[in-house]
Amino acid sequence: LSPPAGCPSPQGFLYTAPVREQGNIYKPNNKMMADELSEKAVHDVHTKEIDLVNRDPKHLNDDVVKIDFEDVIAEPEGTHSFDGIWKASFTTFTVTKYWFYRLLSAIFGIPMALIWGIYFAILSFLHIWAVVPCIRSYLIEIQCISRVYSICIHTFCDPLFEAIGKMFSSIRATVRKEI
Repeated sequence: LSPPAGCPSPQGFLYTAPVREQGNIYKPNNKMMADELSEKAVHDVHTKEIDLVNRDPKHLNDDVVKIDFEDVIAEPEGTHSFDGIWKASFTTFTVTKYWFYRLLSAIFGIPMALIWGIYFAILSFLHIWAVVPCIRSYLIEIQCISRVYSICIHTFCDPLFEAIGKMFSSIRATVRKEI
């Protein structure tokens, strides 16, 4: 048998490992893989495109703030105001809600975004650096205690319950129907 092409002879030499077509994951051989990695490195969550049309893609506020005129003010049958008053009320309500929301978001939107950004950054920091390590530490420590507890239960309680079980296993109950 002869060694595979590109491999040294079998006189004590090992042949070299085959080279991957894509190359090393840290130093890609081909241009396409290098471009993919650079695209992934450049893509950042802070620079993603913002959808200005659908501003609630996860439908967080579908139940809460979708309030229209008909959801707040309604006239039952037999009790109707003048049509002009109804139309003017509808327009006033809708326009006021629209522009007052825009005014409030213009005044308080950026400060509230700053406050919520800080809050969620603190929450994430505490979860990553405090909560999860504490839970992991607790689980490691409780595992040792649970083993000792299990040994104690098996040592002391199992024989007791076995003896009680044997004692009650000899009891026989019969039911007779007498007429």
